Amino acid sequence: MFHYTVSTNKTVEQAIVDLTENLKKEQFGVLWQLDMKEKLHEKDVELNMQYHILEVCNPNEAQKVLSENPLVGYFLPCKLAVYDEGGSTKIGMPKPTALIGLVENEELMKIASDIEQRLITCIDISR
Repeated sequence: MFHYTVSTNKTVEQAIVDLTENLKKEQFGVLWQLDMKEKLHEKDVELNMQYHILEVCNPNEAQKVLSENPLVGYFLPCKLAVYDEGGSTKIGMPKPTALIGLVENEELMKIASDIEQRLITCIDISR
């Protein structure tokens, strides 16, 4: 699977707060947060669900992967989504290994695997 997604009983808002705190422990900062429902509403398009996209980055890891291959910048920053679906809050992301696998570089795959596990840990403890 290209993604990792979990469900939580938390509200979307609380899941975002907890996720942001847990990301800090792994030196990931939230660079930007998009409230997709609000953004679409500004364009007179209605979305009947909460959907937030967080773009996160660990500067040291970004430097490593960009130094190895600048094309990896196409996948940066990492994206996490927090949204409601059927009365449940979901937290998920595209797996860094799925994206980096497209570059076919063993060293980058090791770095992506480490980042993926750290992000999964952040997601899991944010449930």
